[in-house]
Amino acid sequence: MTPAIETENLGKRYGRVQAVEQLNLRVDEGEIYAFLGLNGAGKTTTIRMLLGLVKPASGGAWVLGARVRQGSTEPWAAVGYLVEIPRGYPELTVRESLEVARRLHPGTPRQAVSLWIERLGLAPYADRRTGALSQGNAQRLGLAKALLHEPRLLLLDEPANGLDPAGIVEIRSLLLELTRTKGVTVFMSSHILAEVARLAQRIGIIHEGRMLQELDADELERNRRRRLLVRARDTEAALAVLAAAGYAADWLPDGTLALSQPSVLAAPETIASMLVGSGVALTQLVVEEEELEQYFLRLVAPTGGVA
Repeated sequence: MTPAIETENLGKRYGRVQAVEQLNLRVDEGEIYAFLGLNGAGKTTTIRMLLGLVKPASGGAWVLGARVRQGSTEPWAAVGYLVEIPRGYPELTVRESLEVARRLHPGTPRQAVSLWIERLGLAPYADRRTGALSQGNAQRLGLAKALLHEPRLLLLDEPANGLDPAGIVEIRSLLLELTRTKGVTVFMSSHILAEVARLAQRIGIIHEGRMLQELDADELERNRRRRLLVRARDTEAALAVLAAAGYAADWLPDGTLALSQPSVLAAPETIASMLVGSGVALTQLVVEEEELEQYFLRLVAPTGGVA
C-alpha cells in the first residue's frame, strides 16, 4: 500500500539553525498520526515542506504517492490543510470566504459551503466579516476551508488552537468520524497532549529538528511509567513491612511510598492485604500512570528525564 505521507532524510536549515534534520516519516492511509514537539522543534517547518510551501535543504517528501515539488499541482486537489493561524480576507464574510475557497477546488458542489458552515457551528456568524471573528471561530473557518472539498488527506497544525473545551471535543469527534467512515488520513501537530492520546494511532516526537521516538498507541501505554502509591497512618511501619517482604519502596517528599515492581503493579491487592494483615492502617492505595505530558517531558529533558 502506498503511504499517504513519506519522507526520506528530510531536512531544512535557516542560517545556522537546523530546523529539521534527516526526518524519516511514514503515515499510512486512514490513520491519525500526531506530531509532537516543543515550540521550535520543527513541526510547522515539516508541515510546510510537506505542502511544498518551503523547499527542503535535503531529502525528499511524497504525499499521496506524488513527490512534493514547489510549483507542482499534484496532489493538492485531494489535500486539505490548516497551518498556524488561519488567515483570510478580513473584509469578506464567512460565507464569502468559503465560496472563494470552493471555487479554488473545481468540482466542489455549492452546497458544501452551507454544509460546513452548519457542521462547524458557524451558522450564527455566516454573514459576519472574517476580520471580526474570535480566534476560536477563525479556527473553525480554517477547518471548514480545509474540509470543504472532501480531501483524502488532512495536514493540520494545531487544529484545536483557540477552541474552547466543547469545541475541542467536537473537532475530535469529527476527525475520528472522517477516518472511520471515509478513510481520511490525518497528520496533525498539537500541544494538547491529552487530545493526542485520545485521537492518534501513532505518535512521532520531534525535538530540535530530530525525531526522538515514534510509537503506536499500544507502545505508548507500555512505555508510560506506572507505580503503586501507598499512604499509611504510620509510614515507617509500612516501609518496614514492605522491606521485610522484599519490596523496595521510594519514600516521596509528601510521605507517600511508591513501588514500581511489575509483580506489585500486576496484583496491588497483595500489598494491601499484607499491610493490613500486619496492622498497618492504609489511607490510600492507587496505581498511578504517567500522563502523556510527563512522558513527553521525560523524553525531551536535557538531563535525560524527569521524575
